Formats: sequence, C-alpha cells, structure tokens
Amino acid sequence: MVSNANSPRTRKTPERRRVEIIEAATTIAVESGLENVTLRAVATSIGVRPGLISHYFPAVEELVAATFSTAVRRLRRFEPTDTMTPLQQLRGFIAEQSTDGPLSALWLNARHLSRYSAAIAMAIEEVEEADRGELITLIDRGRAAGEFSDVDPVSAAVRILMALDGRGAYVNNPLPFDHDAYTHFASDVAEWTLGLPPGALRPDLWMRSATG
Repeated sequence: MVSNANSPRTRKTPERRRVEIIEAATTIAVESGLENVTLRAVATSIGVRPGLISHYFPAVEELVAATFSTAVRRLRRFEPTDTMTPLQQLRGFIAEQSTDGPLSALWLNARHLSRYSAAIAMAIEEVEEADRGELITLIDRGRAAGEFSDVDPVSAAVRILMALDGRGAYVNNPLPFDHDAYTHFASDVAEWTLGLPPGALRPDLWMRSATG
C-alpha cells in the first residue's frame, strides 16, 4: 500500500494560485486594513513562502491594488433586481454606500494609500469609472421612466458619488454622530440633484421596505 506521504502533490494552476493569493489578501484587508496586506502576511495565511507571493506580485502595491478591487466587490451586498424601479435601485445603492461600515473604511483607506501608490490610485480610478457608468445608466433609466427630473446624468452621478465620498470621510470617527444632516447627507444631495421630494431616497426607508 502506497503511503500518502509519498503521493505527489497536486500543483495549483497559476490562475488558481493567483485567485488564492488575492482572496487571502482581501480577507486581511477587510479585517485589518490595506496597509496590513504584506507579502509575508499573505504567505503566512495560505502556508507558503513570501517568495511565491512575489512571483505573482513582484511589487506589493500591485497586490494591494488588486486586493482593493476584489474587496470592494466582496463588501457590496446590495443586488438590484429586474423588478426594482430606478428609484428603488438608487435608494438601495445609497443605503449600502452611505453606512459607517467596512466598505466606507476601505475606500478611505485606499484613498490615503493612493497618495503614495500609482497602482492603487489607478485601481480606485477603475472602480470609480465603473460605478460612475452604472450610476449614469441608472439615472438615464429613471429619467426615461419619469421618476427623476430632466437632469444631466453625468453631473448628477458625479454629485452623488462625491456626496458618498464626503460622508465616508468620517467613518473612522471615534464617537457616534447621528444628526440628520450627517446621517442622510448622501441621500439629501441625490434628492436635490434629481429633483425628488425630501426623504424619497433615505436609507431608512429602504431598510424598512427590504425587511418587510
């Protein structure tokens, strides 16, 4: 009988190994911050030598950039359905993006690090471009359906995303601050720019409707 110890190891394909590395780095980033994504930390988490990580990512900033893009997708839970109106979809998007949680913390973390890393700055730009494109399409659909006023969709999308960024800048505050002007800043800006009545996009309305 042949011992398992003498059995050849199954070698992972480069594609599988790369996915494994990024997934491990993403877990570290979500739990501890992007600055803790190091070759040694990732190698330890999957039981390999740091040299293997550097084989796939010669520069650690390349790994951090890929990790950021993956972590953003992992942290996003809101999935619009075909039965949702543009108004409902936008309400859900703002509810998710404007919470004081790990997603906001990740964005703030990445923006800080992008000051020193062109790779991270480019990763942010790519995610932002995708978000902007999806939001512009959503606003166009809302205009066509008569849910939003006849606004320039690009300008409206930029204002909404900047409002989300501005609110997210406070995610690391040590003390809670629940004033309406802060809590609903992003939805207030979106309502103003889309010509909606006050409260139409408030995240608390979305949470109530989502839970029945």
